Amino acid sequence: MMGTCSLPPPEQDGSVFQPLQDASKNGLLRTLSSADFSLLQPHLHSVLLSVGNVLIAADTPFPQVYFVEQGIVSCIAQASDGEQIEIGLVGQEGMVGTAVLLDVDRASNEARVQAAGWAWSLRTDALRIAIRQSPKLHNTLLRYVQTFNTQVAGTALANGRYKLDQRLARWLLMCHDRVEGDDLPTTHRFLSMMLGVNRPGLTSAVAHLERAGVIETKRGTITIRDHSALLVMAGAAYGLAEAEYRRLIAKAPGELVD
Repeated sequence: MMGTCSLPPPEQDGSVFQPLQDASKNGLLRTLSSADFSLLQPHLHSVLLSVGNVLIAADTPFPQVYFVEQGIVSCIAQASDGEQIEIGLVGQEGMVGTAVLLDVDRASNEARVQAAGWAWSLRTDALRIAIRQSPKLHNTLLRYVQTFNTQVAGTALANGRYKLDQRLARWLLMCHDRVEGDDLPTTHRFLSMMLGVNRPGLTSAVAHLERAGVIETKRGTITIRDHSALLVMAGAAYGLAEAEYRRLIAKAPGELVD
């Protein structure tokens, strides 16, 4: 699903490349009215997303938000003893840095790039001015906050009530929704941290899916071979957030690429 990463539009002669709304793959930017998009357009800068980059640190004021065009960003909760777990994913359906929409200056969780790509960055002060100028813009972005909160709730439900095979299938489907192609760049170490399970248990679950012909694994990559089978395996663990996004914003994440 990631394959090669297309580069963001170049900046020429020191001036910022102006994004075109119709050319954007970001679901939020595409769903805005042309008037609301024009409030953001002059302030959007293209930035590369490299694996492992921390876009927003927990409990630290952040100067920018990000509208993802390609790649995946993980929202990670961390306890005081260092324990970490992924609570949500953001891809081309959404934005990173929703705390600013709730009138706070910092996020309680970390945002870290999981799959390489690029995004439009936007200064938080410019976004605050724009949403003051347009309540409609603010309301649209707040609806995305609702869909992301639904995803976080779904993750809590999956982690607490569903078996590891179902949780893994859900996570693979969510990543598959947010990238182009069938290859997911990941490792067992990363997956075990994201799902909050030990390495042996994760390795066993991955091996089960591979024996069933649902996925294929290579070093650093999981390839989806049978999407329909993943849907069956995930069952009710998958789909709540996707339905909410479809209801409130636009198409579901996996349907955004034309």
